[in-house]
Amino acid sequence: MIISASPSSRTATRYRGGLRAVGAAVCCGLMLSGPAAATAATAPATHTQAQHEERGRGTLVSAEKLYTLKTPQAVAAELGGAGFDDGTVRYGVVAYRLVYRTVDPHGRPTTASGLLVLPRNSERRLQAVSFAHGTGSHKDDSPSMRRGAFLSAPVIAHASAGAAGVAPDYLGMGKGPGLHPWMDIGSETTASLDMLRAARAFAPRTGHVLARKVMVTGFSQGASAALGLGRALQAGEDRWFRLGALAPVSGAYDFSGTELPALLEGRLEPKSSVLYAAYTLVAFNRLHHVYDSPGQVFQAPYDSTVEALFDGAHTGEQLMRGTPGTVDELLTEHGRELLAHPTGPLAAALHATDAVCTDWAPRAPVRLYMATGDEQADTANTEHCQDALLRNGVDAPAVDLGAVDYHGSRHLGSNVAATSAIVRWFGELRRR
Repeated sequence: MIISASPSSRTATRYRGGLRAVGAAVCCGLMLSGPAAATAATAPATHTQAQHEERGRGTLVSAEKLYTLKTPQAVAAELGGAGFDDGTVRYGVVAYRLVYRTVDPHGRPTTASGLLVLPRNSERRLQAVSFAHGTGSHKDDSPSMRRGAFLSAPVIAHASAGAAGVAPDYLGMGKGPGLHPWMDIGSETTASLDMLRAARAFAPRTGHVLARKVMVTGFSQGASAALGLGRALQAGEDRWFRLGALAPVSGAYDFSGTELPALLEGRLEPKSSVLYAAYTLVAFNRLHHVYDSPGQVFQAPYDSTVEALFDGAHTGEQLMRGTPGTVDELLTEHGRELLAHPTGPLAAALHATDAVCTDWAPRAPVRLYMATGDEQADTANTEHCQDALLRNGVDAPAVDLGAVDYHGSRHLGSNVAATSAIVRWFGELRRR
């Protein structure tokens, strides 16, 4: 059952976090505060719109039609097969993979891909809904790579309700080159914004145009990414798009202050804690030089294998098999100390990651969605974000989705349950 708080109320419950392998994919686990560049040396520079255009950010490289669900009944079957509610379906949909130009965490040109899903036989003018997905280990753990699965179902659901569903795969995922800079808010933001630009450029080829206001949502890792995109839209980083509403789901918004302590203290599901601890050290080290050698932070034999598991070619199933059952078996004393008491470049990077709720005040409607008993993301993260926004003058209600499960995971269940709730809320806002 979905319990929606009124705009004036403030509710927060505690949820825990755990990573699950759904099929071959490690799906949508803990969502850190997203891409956050830690230092001036690694953070993307602030560019003017003219500089964006010179760099070609958002320029469409290619567009490929992936599939068509011609009727609402076909969409309902697709969503139902993925375990999602079909009660908001009004249109058939057409799905495309877009490849577009963007920048990497250092501001250098690169490309990324994403999923665009459009309603069939709908109005010409569409409001975009940007959906940022959860954590994956393989490049194919991306919306544009998996049809009708956990990752693409929310995008299909929004499109079938009459919106333009837009979902970046993130850097290094999908058809993007290189490694994925996990939890890097800066590059998650630029990849999301440039995907919107590419979608706007492509939409007229299908007989549509995209409206200015963008409804922004995201799950787990994507919850923080969604807040990063919302912040950029409100700051006017694009000439056309503006923030319409925010609906992040089950994020680890206070990663260093809430999530890492819960993970290290055994308050979260053990296996997911292992995977997130490993991913944190490996991903942050690639951008910020957290350790000199894997043996400093990972115990043998994992010190010789863990980094390779996060190369984008290993599946979630391989990740599960290649890691131990507890954090104590994975980390050295130094590795645990780094996560428990970050210093230097890691502390700076985590500070940027944790800023998605603290350093701005959304001027658009905001709701924070979470699930009771989430085994991957401590619900104190939602409380922290809610309190931070309130200190900045924003009263953002928390929506407790209750005890929702998906493949045995309360965390994954929050994405399924939140999708239909958010589709309805965004629809109400559009009608107003």
